[in-house]
Amino acid sequence: MGPPRARHVWDDLATVRTSWSWPREQLVHVLTSGEMTASELIPWGSNYTFAVRIECDGCATLGVYKPLRGEAPLWDFPPGLYRREYASYVVARLLGWDFIPPTIVRDGEHGVGSVQLFVEHEASDYFSFHTNHVDELKRMCAFDVITNNADRKAGHCLEGADGQLWGIDHGLTFNVQPKLRTVIWDYGGERIPQPLVDDLLDFRTDSERLKQLYAELGHCLAKDELAMFLKRIDRLIEEPIFPAPYSRRSHPWPLY
Repeated sequence: MGPPRARHVWDDLATVRTSWSWPREQLVHVLTSGEMTASELIPWGSNYTFAVRIECDGCATLGVYKPLRGEAPLWDFPPGLYRREYASYVVARLLGWDFIPPTIVRDGEHGVGSVQLFVEHEASDYFSFHTNHVDELKRMCAFDVITNNADRKAGHCLEGADGQLWGIDHGLTFNVQPKLRTVIWDYGGERIPQPLVDDLLDFRTDSERLKQLYAELGHCLAKDELAMFLKRIDRLIEEPIFPAPYSRRSHPWPLY
């Protein structure tokens, strides 16, 4: 009969789909504590990224695993981009801007890295749906400004199978130097919607959430990176205008 067939990440996908409606706490528990029972290399991008199947207590889900060991060296970011993936998720969650899939840090087959819930999405990108998600994209744009996102490509905006807009790939964030590179320049010069400004102001004046920020990210980001992040929020509150592109380097390359 031969050896048994190796288990693949996408086996029993219909069963795994049920996990995408679980409460966030349950998803985080499975991502953190589950066993990675299958792993397949995702064949694109400059870093090694793996699709993984994670099982825990009879439940299963899919994740995207980005180990430190698979990162390509960069001159302007220190090793450990997975920490910035996690930091971006924490910031979005603390702001109540839940457009980043649950993300955790853990060990895996290739060492420590980030694991993010895989989101089933349509075969589309920013340029094909941006006119249908203006409010969500303005929120994502504001997030990219305060986190100094240097890599918001069109393919880093996903339209979920349920119609929800998601943002992924936040490893190039929180640099102290200005690095904003994005495809979302549609709103340059426009005033930021007041509800988003209110969210930022509420966060900056909430001592408990600020304590949580430092407690969760003190080991992920340098002190000057956290300080500059808060300064960017303050600037946006003081002058709530979406920035406009400043040079050809304002756009990521490739765009997708």
